[in-house]
Amino acid sequence: MASKVLMVAEKPSIALSIATALSGGRMSSRRGSTEVHEFDGTFLGYRVQYKVTSVIGHVFSVDFPPTYQDWAATDPLSLFQAPVVKSESNPKAHIRQHLNREARGCEDLVLWLDCDREGENICFEVIECTGFKPNDGRRIHRARFSSVTEKDITQAMKNLVQPNKDEALAVDARQEIDLKVGVAFTRFQTTYFQGKYGNLDSRVISYVL
Repeated sequence: MASKVLMVAEKPSIALSIATALSGGRMSSRRGSTEVHEFDGTFLGYRVQYKVTSVIGHVFSVDFPPTYQDWAATDPLSLFQAPVVKSESNPKAHIRQHLNREARGCEDLVLWLDCDREGENICFEVIECTGFKPNDGRRIHRARFSSVTEKDITQAMKNLVQPNKDEALAVDARQEIDLKVGVAFTRFQTTYFQGKYGNLDSRVISYVL
């Protein structure tokens, strides 16, 4: 029985381009939370069955735990020391369950996320969703590409690397800073200005970085 390889792109259109280029257009497609394109081919010298699918941007977003959601009970300054939690950005899309299901029985995971820090961060979101672990015998690969032409896709497949954890952690830090500064200042200026001006009818005065 041929091994299975799961490949995940950042959006459905890129997944389609990758599958079309690597299969020569000879593939089958089925609906999931996002489309899955399947075809036979070779990978690292072995015959394999490919599955190519995608996320739709970030799988997770950051927020404060419920205990910090009550404006009246939470000092905005305390938010800078508060923990943060990650939850699915769009639970109705069921992307996490989709990736976990498609990864079952796959020996290799190839990440085709955008080649920037955000894409690197999404790589590790996908890894978490699929359940791949560094020491479980399955392999994780990162494709580096500048366009979705057949030439660039083929070249990327020949030069797979490892995802960059440090770049992903940099995005985690930026997301946490954005959340804490944005929410703390929004709560502070909303409570400070409400009632001071008669013509201020906005219920929330947002602070945007």
